[in-house]
Amino acid sequence: MSSNTLEKLQARFNSEAAKGMDEVFQFHFTDAGSHYLNIQDGTLDAQEGEHDDPSVSLTMSTETLKGIMSGDVNGMTAFMTGKLKATGNVMLATKLTTLFPGK
Repeated sequence: MSSNTLEKLQARFNSEAAKGMDEVFQFHFTDAGSHYLNIQDGTLDAQEGEHDDPSVSLTMSTETLKGIMSGDVNGMTAFMTGKLKATGNVMLATKLTTLFPGK
C-alpha cells in the first residue's frame, strides 16, 4: 500500500462511525507489504508493519481493497471467491465501508 492509499483512507475516515471502537485492522497486501490501522474511539492511526495483536487480519491485493472501498467490489464476494482472506474478528471487516465511506 503506498502512502498515497493510506492518505486516502485517512482522508475518508469517518470518526463518528468509529466512536467507542478500539480495534486494529491488520492488512497484508500481496503486492505491497503490511500495514495496520489502529482505531480508538474516533481516532485513526495508520502504520506500516505488523501489529502484535490485531482484531482482524485481512489479506488481499491493493486493487481488491480499492475496489471494496469504491464499492466496485463486494467485500463478501471477494471473501467468498478467495480474493480476500480474513482471520480474527471477521465481522469487523464489514465495518470498513462504514468507517471509510466513499465520496
